Amino acid sequence: MINRRNFLTQSIALGAAVAMPRHFALAESLFSGAGETVITILHTNDTHSQIEPLPANDRNAGKGGVARRATLVKRIRKQNPNTLLIDAGDVCQGTPYFNFFKGEVEYKVMSAIGYDAGTLGNHEFDNGVESLAAALKFANFDIVSSNYDVKGTALEGIVKPYVVKTVGGIRLGLFGLGISPVALIDPANFKGVTYLDPVSTARDVVKTLREKENCALVVCMSHLGYFEKPRPNSITDSVVASQVDGIDFIASGHAHLFMEKPVMQKQPCGAETMIFQVGKSGINLGRVDFTMRQGKVVTKSGGLVGEEVSTITR
Repeated sequence: MINRRNFLTQSIALGAAVAMPRHFALAESLFSGAGETVITILHTNDTHSQIEPLPANDRNAGKGGVARRATLVKRIRKQNPNTLLIDAGDVCQGTPYFNFFKGEVEYKVMSAIGYDAGTLGNHEFDNGVESLAAALKFANFDIVSSNYDVKGTALEGIVKPYVVKTVGGIRLGLFGLGISPVALIDPANFKGVTYLDPVSTARDVVKTLREKENCALVVCMSHLGYFEKPRPNSITDSVVASQVDGIDFIASGHAHLFMEKPVMQKQPCGAETMIFQVGKSGINLGRVDFTMRQGKVVTKSGGLVGEEVSTITR
């Protein structure tokens, strides 16, 4: 394993020289009508310290890692400058990079690629709150978690409840939801952090983003998990979407589910929330596009980068 000082420079530089497989072929341009703005959101989840491509003995050998992702993100942003890159948690744990450097390499690489925001998964707490706070100092992008109350801990001032970004003249609200720490996070490693109910928290933050912050798009980075057959009484992404109005898109994590396309979940008001999760280890990159006209969503589409996407018109 090369040392971290040389790795960051070499890894991102390598991305520009890597030949893209057909799976990652990209359309050459975006089209929108007069008075319309296309907002592209790229997303990852559960990258689990996979800095290098997966080894030869893995069924996804040669995939994953950061070099291809860096190249893909650069190409898509060149096509559409109105692009955000976000992550749904579990950046940490899974390779010796985390064992040796405790999250520093992961957040430095994500910063170099150009992430705009991310949330916290349960594995971010594997070395405790103080260690996580130290690692997050290497992130030059926003870390948001709405239902982890970090007041009074080393994470206060580093982790925000939400963030608002203006992209292509559109105000976009980003918030994060974390999974219950019970049976997942050692209480000593979660000390001082208070877990809040995801559904009631989401209602409150969406109301703030819509009414106070005047956001035309609301996106949730969730580490609650999307499950095709969820456990009874569990709070998952589909539960949140079905009980909370006003979330346009949930970038999902935790379940390591390799979805080929997003699913749509009906909200209480009858509108729909798009939910998408793209596996693990950086093997896939998800993409959703929102076409905006006069501050309203007129079409939305989603799929894996390089795969056909099905447009859903609303």
